[in-house]
Amino acid sequence: MMFDEIMQKFSDSPGQQRVIRLLLERGFSVNDEGRVVSGGIEIPDTGIAREAEVDRRVVDATTDAVLADDQLRPIFQNISAIPSLMDLAPVLDLTVLTVAVREAEEPGIVARVTELVADRGVSIRQVISEDPEFTDEPRLYLIADGELPGELLNEIRRLAFVRRIELA
Repeated sequence: MMFDEIMQKFSDSPGQQRVIRLLLERGFSVNDEGRVVSGGIEIPDTGIAREAEVDRRVVDATTDAVLADDQLRPIFQNISAIPSLMDLAPVLDLTVLTVAVREAEEPGIVARVTELVADRGVSIRQVISEDPEFTDEPRLYLIADGELPGELLNEIRRLAFVRRIELA
């Protein structure tokens, strides 16, 4: 089930759509009791409501709807978050390369970028690829040890599928 299909199930409630979007973006799941969790840690409805800018009852209604739906239940009971090194990069002396692409569905984007980086002998610590179903402008994030050589950046920039790159 893709993002648009999930959101369509909540088309009559913009508030519930905000809650669903937050759960998906953060990798929060819903347990059998209808509580929002990250791993085994329960996240209070008031915190979810505040972040999604809805009343906590909207959070309850959303999790109830998720558990009542045979297609949504397995998605939201099995979703999980992946820790990202992006915010830690400055502290750990890592470089974050952000690659915005023209057509995110094009095959081989991750493979081509990581191949160029590996060919330069640069150690890749993490690669995160945003799903085009979940964002309007998906990006590829590559977190590498140390600095990336200028010629490598030029090579990546010249790839046909690359719209723009950013360094952090």
